[in-house]
Amino acid sequence: MAWRGQLSRNMKELRILLCQSSPASSATRVFVEKNYKDLKILNPKFPILIRECNGIEPQLWARYDMGVERGLRLEGLTEAQILKGLEDLVKAGATLKA
Repeated sequence: MAWRGQLSRNMKELRILLCQSSPASSATRVFVEKNYKDLKILNPKFPILIRECNGIEPQLWARYDMGVERGLRLEGLTEAQILKGLEDLVKAGATLKA
C-alpha cells in the first residue's frame, strides 16, 4: 500500500465527514479508527480533517491543486471499500498534476 504515503504528494487536504452515532456512518468510524494513525504517520504535515456532525451523510473529500475537489459518498460502503475509494482519489491526484 505504497499509495498511503503519497497523500501529501497528490492532494492538498483530505476531509472526512461523519455522524458520531448513526448506523450509516459506522463503517466510516471504523475506517477512521483503523487508518487515521497510519495515514498521519506516513504524512505527518498533511491535513486530514475529521468533521463530525449529528445526522450528516458520511463523505470523503479530497482537495487538489488549483482548488479542484472530488468527493465520495460513503453510506453503504464497507471499511475496505472506503479504503479503495481513498486509494482511487490519491491516484487521481497524480493524474491531475500531469
